Amino acid sequence: MIYLLRHGQTDYNRDGRLQGQTDSQLTSLGMAQVRAMAAVLAEQIDDLSGWRILASPLRRTRQSAAIVSQALRLPVEIEPALIEVGCGSWENRMYADLRIEQPAAFAGRDWVFNSPDGERFEDVDGRVRPWLATLPPEPERKVIAVSHGIAGVLMRGAYQGLSREETLEQDTPQDALFRLRGGKVERLACAPVAA
Repeated sequence: MIYLLRHGQTDYNRDGRLQGQTDSQLTSLGMAQVRAMAAVLAEQIDDLSGWRILASPLRRTRQSAAIVSQALRLPVEIEPALIEVGCGSWENRMYADLRIEQPAAFAGRDWVFNSPDGERFEDVDGRVRPWLATLPPEPERKVIAVSHGIAGVLMRGAYQGLSREETLEQDTPQDALFRLRGGKVERLACAPVAA
């Protein structure tokens, strides 16, 4: 089983700035969102023996994983395969500015892969699929993965065998987490939080 979490809200999320692989930090709302996810995990997992917390190396996911770690009393391991899509020269830019400058690049759901010097769908898919294949089979698989919006969507798509289009139609919540079990993905909502 895999519990997949997206990091909580960051200052870049709040401000409408594209992060990609840029480091940014959680806001107070983001920290509250992760605490709510950790509470769901504590309710879902009766016996923590054998469970691992794996996090992307970026600051926002390490901060999120640390909150989960404190709640569950499990150590955090850094997993490079969980890192977010790299958006090249678009990183640190405001979404609104990019949409005005390059409206055609933002026409579809796959806009995040349209940066002229960023990663493509195949690059991120080429990280998450092999990582999933290295995990022990179910039921021995006991992983809490703290990742990102796009990397998480591609992981869920790969896990379910979805097409590229179906994969990109999935949402990227910061107020819910996902349970990947038996080839299916289940969304687990968290209690509403405020900053």
